[in-house]
Amino acid sequence: MDVQRLELLRELAERHTVTAVARATHRTPSAVSQQLKVLEREAGLPLTERNGRGLVLTSAGRALARSATDVAVALERANALWDEFRNLATGEVSVVTFPTAGQMLLPGALAELSETPGLIVTCTDLDPELSDFPALTAEFDIVLAHTMRGEPAWGGRGLSVVPLMTEPLDVGLPADHRLAARASVSASDVAGEPWIGVPEGYPFERILHEIEQQSGARLTVTQRFADLRLVESFITAGLGIALVPRYTSGGGQPGRLVLKPLRGVDSERQIVALMRPDRAERLAVRTVVEALRLQAARVQSKHTPR
Repeated sequence: MDVQRLELLRELAERHTVTAVARATHRTPSAVSQQLKVLEREAGLPLTERNGRGLVLTSAGRALARSATDVAVALERANALWDEFRNLATGEVSVVTFPTAGQMLLPGALAELSETPGLIVTCTDLDPELSDFPALTAEFDIVLAHTMRGEPAWGGRGLSVVPLMTEPLDVGLPADHRLAARASVSASDVAGEPWIGVPEGYPFERILHEIEQQSGARLTVTQRFADLRLVESFITAGLGIALVPRYTSGGGQPGRLVLKPLRGVDSERQIVALMRPDRAERLAVRTVVEALRLQAARVQSKHTPR
């Protein structure tokens, strides 16, 4: 079977429509459909079937798409081995990050990678819901994602997952708040406060639910924002308190924002790099991931009491 046709089948399994596959592979939908029909003749079994106006994979098609992933991984592994012999981590690597991870990790990592000849790293930022991070691996080589501890958000997706760091989430308070002098706060301490929340589906939301369970009180969420700087501005204006990431908070509000650990509640997020398994084999991609991992270690070390 032709490797490029297998890759089209794999793309259909991940992107779900011929139009999306055509857009991603710079072909016309008719060309994609024609190549899939040729692959079906080569396989000798129906690989797709009509579902309304679109195509879905048959059980044989899904099995062959999984094999196509194995083929892609093997090819990239062979290419990476050759690159290692030549000591060439070259090519373009695309990275998408949610804003605070980008703020923490990308400047230091890219400064280090600038010394690698022939390696081009292009970055962009998005702030999707938790469930949308895996889909971004179809468009980007490396997806920086976050989730709460114990939530297997990426399980069953066939992705390569590289843990980068754990970041505590603290309660952000205005400096003149009644709790500002405390070393830490509990769920019952903060349950009666007005809260600045996150959009539904964002990882921090689970911690708010846990505060409600521990305190026995329903939280009053007055506003919901995804942007950390906007959240901080509402906190310092006395309009509410919020969960904020420890390592990236307060920079825009020096002296006006205080952070307090949340006692008795598991309030940490895991930051990881998500990749398609074949792209994770590329030497250039592995080089970028290692730079991100080292930068994450530096950030954590900087904030660890000695």
